[in-house]
Amino acid sequence: MNKCIEVSDKNFMQVYSRYQIAIEKGDGVYLFDNEGKKYLDFAAGIAVFAFGYNNKEYNEALKEQIDKVIHTSNLYYNVPAADAAEKFNKATGMDRVFFTNSGTEAIEGAIKLARKYAYNKTKTNDSEIISMNHSFHGRSTGALAVTGQPKYQEAFRPLINGVVFADFNDLESVKAKVNEKTCAIILEPVQGEGGLYPATKEFLQGVRALCDEKDIVLIFDEIQCGMGRTGSMFAYQDYGVKPDIMTSAKALGCGVPVGAFAATERIASAFEIGDHGTTYGFNPLATAAVSKVFDMFESYHLIDHVKEVSAYLEQQLDALVGEFACIKERRGKGLMQGLELTIPAKDIILKAMDRGLLIISAGSNILRFVPPLVITKEDVDAMIAILKTCF
Repeated sequence: MNKCIEVSDKNFMQVYSRYQIAIEKGDGVYLFDNEGKKYLDFAAGIAVFAFGYNNKEYNEALKEQIDKVIHTSNLYYNVPAADAAEKFNKATGMDRVFFTNSGTEAIEGAIKLARKYAYNKTKTNDSEIISMNHSFHGRSTGALAVTGQPKYQEAFRPLINGVVFADFNDLESVKAKVNEKTCAIILEPVQGEGGLYPATKEFLQGVRALCDEKDIVLIFDEIQCGMGRTGSMFAYQDYGVKPDIMTSAKALGCGVPVGAFAATERIASAFEIGDHGTTYGFNPLATAAVSKVFDMFESYHLIDHVKEVSAYLEQQLDALVGEFACIKERRGKGLMQGLELTIPAKDIILKAMDRGLLIISAGSNILRFVPPLVITKEDVDAMIAILKTCF
């Protein structure tokens, strides 16, 4: 057995079913295991590495910050956090941002802020949140409570109370769950783990109008679908809808652990000194990464590139649907695509891995494609060629 795998299996908590390769390094859109095998990567660390691996410009920015200061705590201000906050709010249209260590923590903060806003209005603690069936928002008890997949929840109940679930893309289902206690509606503009389902424009605009009418806080989880992945900087910007609170992570730091939740001034002002906090959030190293990522999105004209190459990816995946009977349909938006299969996705994933291609699943029968945003049409062709041999 591979020594790294052997040591890991002996010492790690066994909560992941890992594939039997140990990654040693990356370069561009390729990863290399510790036995020297090369893989074309269409997973990007689960939608994290927007610029691929070993990007010199990104690496140098982090090295420069390491030589200055890595951590200061939130007792003091720091320049990278200020720069990152200004760029984040400009990109999102939000007014206030809180930097966290992960996407899950961003969801926790969003839930707290929505509930504090409701508490300030009613002075009661019996508010309710509407989330969507088949959604995924994280693994902590708060984030798990708003995740609409019981298989993740069962062993960890009781979770936070006051959460009910409606059906994604079904406005009447959402309206049926609203009552005088409803303080927030949380959803992903494109469901990821739930099967690569984009929201319809009518649904998002309808939910926005409902929240406006009832003074309900609208939360968009952009952790996976944000940061350029769908062809807009954030997915909601393609729908003409703006949330009250939004969350971000994954490609926000392009590998450095960082997340964020942000809000409009009206909602953010519900927080007072001491209502929320973190030791590592706003960390100079993490926020230096965030600041550099926004700079690179602009200098690389990455949104335009995503629009061009994603149209080609969709075309090639659609051709696969027509060619192989075991593929039911393609779904997704931009460079966040899925193929629903009539066979287990893992069968194809393992065959692809043997042939030097990394893809992942979303559920048991859906192949998920979330490659680095810098992939080219040639990379798509190489991926499709391998995938055809697998099918």
